[in-house]
Amino acid sequence: MKSIYVFDFDGTLTYKDTLLEFIKYSKGTFRFIFGFLLFSPLLVLMKLHLYDNGKAKQQLFAFYFQGMSLTTFDTLCHDFARDKHVLFRPQAFQYLQSIKKQADQILVISASIDNWVRPFFSTIFSAEDSFQVLGTKLEVRDGKLTGRFLTPNCYGQEKVNRLKQVLNEPRQTYSIKAFGDSRGDKELLEYADQGHYKPFR
Repeated sequence: MKSIYVFDFDGTLTYKDTLLEFIKYSKGTFRFIFGFLLFSPLLVLMKLHLYDNGKAKQQLFAFYFQGMSLTTFDTLCHDFARDKHVLFRPQAFQYLQSIKKQADQILVISASIDNWVRPFFSTIFSAEDSFQVLGTKLEVRDGKLTGRFLTPNCYGQEKVNRLKQVLNEPRQTYSIKAFGDSRGDKELLEYADQGHYKPFR
């Protein structure tokens, strides 16, 4: 039986939501605050579950990054992971180090953009290939970000859907341990053989 470890990223492996931290890092505090004041009515509706969180997130992302070249964006993502590696929880780091050899597969399933999630693992562990990141993918045209997402917001059942896409053998052949910290991880934790809520604290 294959041993599979699946981790949420924001709040589980990190202290904070990296989308917010990335915006602040790449655009500065003033523009960060301005954008959130501008989008505050939409964000309130999202929190009240009256507006789709994926659509809200995409509109916020487009406000800051639409039209940016992919090369510039990827450079920002790698710089962010390098400069903000302290966002990674020490206990999470130690646990990932301890399972790297015994796990058949380690996956990180996140609603965050995989362009900045993936570099955290090459920066901190010097072994990006040991971790498979399934994050939100961006639409790019003529080398520039359109502001739209290519994949659905990875929240709730979508996390289980993404996991099933990469596990191509019968479910009973896997032993799955999942780790999460929010309502968005509920279905994933229930799907796993072992679900760990708010670990590494």
